[in-house]
Amino acid sequence: MKKLFSEFSIKNVKMKNRICVPPMVVGFRFDGYVAPENVERYRKLAEGGAGLIIQEATCINDDGKLMEKQLGIWEDGQIEGLKSIVNVVHEENCPIIIQIHHAGIVGISEEPLCPSPYEYINYAGSVVVGHEMSSEDIKSIQNDFIEAARRAYSAGYDGVELHGCHAYLISQFLNKKVNKRTDEYGKNPEKFVIEIINGIRKVTPKEFIVGIRLGGFEPTIEEGIHYAKVLEKNGIDFLDISYGFMNEQEIHVDKEYKYSDAVYAAQKIKEVVSIPVFAVNGINSAELAEGILNETNVDLVDIAKGFLINNNWANDAKQGKDTGKCLNCEKCMWFGQSKVCAGKVIFERNNTQK
Repeated sequence: MKKLFSEFSIKNVKMKNRICVPPMVVGFRFDGYVAPENVERYRKLAEGGAGLIIQEATCINDDGKLMEKQLGIWEDGQIEGLKSIVNVVHEENCPIIIQIHHAGIVGISEEPLCPSPYEYINYAGSVVVGHEMSSEDIKSIQNDFIEAARRAYSAGYDGVELHGCHAYLISQFLNKKVNKRTDEYGKNPEKFVIEIINGIRKVTPKEFIVGIRLGGFEPTIEEGIHYAKVLEKNGIDFLDISYGFMNEQEIHVDKEYKYSDAVYAAQKIKEVVSIPVFAVNGINSAELAEGILNETNVDLVDIAKGFLINNNWANDAKQGKDTGKCLNCEKCMWFGQSKVCAGKVIFERNNTQK
């Protein structure tokens, strides 16, 4: 596990290993403010030994939420609670970046925004039609992202990650099957993101990290690679590669490829950029993480479900202990569908018996 537990840095932010806890939304309050449960959750994650934590999708305005109980960063009053999360993570010698987010058409707004009219079938099976964003809407949302980054800096975060994948608003701009605009934001869809990056740079110091979680297939790998190269030229500090707009992807990966499609996208993007690239999806053991780092040349691995099962995942992996496994249950506790995480129960039972 030499590479997995080697040190790494982004700008002046040092990490003790190449393990990142990626954003995973677990809500507690309806008003977007930090609850004691949020603070305790991140304290436990930080104690688990990861090199970096990226805080769950935190919404830039109340109308852009993906779920009712979602953390917010849309007003200054939320800064104090967010500081509490930062402080408990930093106490464990772990940096923390906050993911800032707007859901767009796939959110819970009664009149959701979208780059252009688009029909979307939500989780309840209802058809939602996105409201085409005016130029004023675009400027307003961009400003919300910029103000969120300003608040993040004030709260002490080491940086922000723009949520640009998983069908959320930035992903909607970048996917040509969703964004049918004929203006400059349709002809050059990356303009929406670049203007946000430039705005953030004006309100935060140069050492503040600005990265993006980017869809590798938006809708194809060719577009994903294109956006990665453009964003690197425009000063993005890292690329955290995942899936794009889920309903509008064209994924063509050789069946013989030994890792997930998302890891494939990260590998291909890393071949054409020099900035740090993160890989995610299906990385369920330290051995697998080490193999991906060595064979794909990506810089960090996102361990998501592993940390839900076992908050101490990185420490246990370093010591060669059982880290636990997600069972991919049909109904998942973390999405409010079950009262019990079966994988967590089995892990804790096995380690109690030892």
